[in-house]
Amino acid sequence: MDKEILEFPVSSATVELAAQAVGVEPARIAKTLSFYTKEKDAAILIVTAGDMKIDNSKFKHFFGMKAKMLAPEDVEKLTGYAIGGVCPFGNPENTSVYLDVSLKRFETVFPAAGSANSAVELTCEELEQDSKAKEWIDVCK
Repeated sequence: MDKEILEFPVSSATVELAAQAVGVEPARIAKTLSFYTKEKDAAILIVTAGDMKIDNSKFKHFFGMKAKMLAPEDVEKLTGYAIGGVCPFGNPENTSVYLDVSLKRFETVFPAAGSANSAVELTCEELEQDSKAKEWIDVCK
């Protein structure tokens, strides 16, 4: 990724804090949600617009299992990042990244960049390429 990482003197660990730090509406913050795989030995990361929530029935239909978010003690172990800095870049090889279609309404979005006080501005195409996403999915409401 050859984009400039935005580093803030304040926390950007939540959608609201990130939106304030960047100076954009919360929906443009690309939040990365972390879920267990069926085997619970790896993470599924879903990147979605900041104003969206996982729709449990859509998640179950797509993945064939209930949505179970990573426990705090497993976040860093399975994603490579601490809570507040989880991002869809540079994750362990067995991590699967998916992008929710809710992001496509924006020209650019701001995912975290690996710490609780950073972000990077990317187009959806750049996000797809840089995250090595498996595919675009529709699992939010």
